[in-house]
Order: sequence, then structure tokens, then C-alpha cells
Amino acid sequence: MAELVDISERVERALESLRPYLEADGGNISLVEVTKEHHVKVKLHGACADCEMIHMTMKGGVEQAIRQAAPEVVKVEAINWNSA
Repeated sequence: MAELVDISERVERALESLRPYLEADGGNISLVEVTKEHHVKVKLHGACADCEMIHMTMKGGVEQAIRQAAPEVVKVEAINWNSA
């Protein structure tokens, strides 16, 4: 359990570093959960929730920042965005 708290704290710091950029475009992101399988679930807010460029933001920004902060993360997904 302590390991998940540590991962969550590092993921939260990674998201905090991205927030100014997301907020500048009218959006935001929040951490929902880090599972025991090291899957990170986030929620997109505001303009991010229906942005046409969110795929690039998720892969090139969010996922990259999270994996840099917590390399043990296996998967990053937005619970309110269909990546298909």
C-alpha cells in the first residue's frame, strides 16, 4: 500500500507540472486512481475532455510525464475519454 501512495504522489507531481499548460487551454486533469497493477487512471476536465488533440496530449505529454516520474507505471488511461 505504501508503494501505491509513493507512486500516487509522484504521479500527482507530474500532473501538477502539466496543469499550467492544460489550464491555458481551458482544461485540467486529475488523478483518479493508481491500481495495484500500476495502472494510472486520470480524469480530463474542461476543454481537455473533448479536445481534438487530446490523443497527442495524452501520449506525448501526460503519459510521458507520468512514466518519467514513475517508471513502474504500466498503463495510463483517461476514464472519460475513449482512445479508440
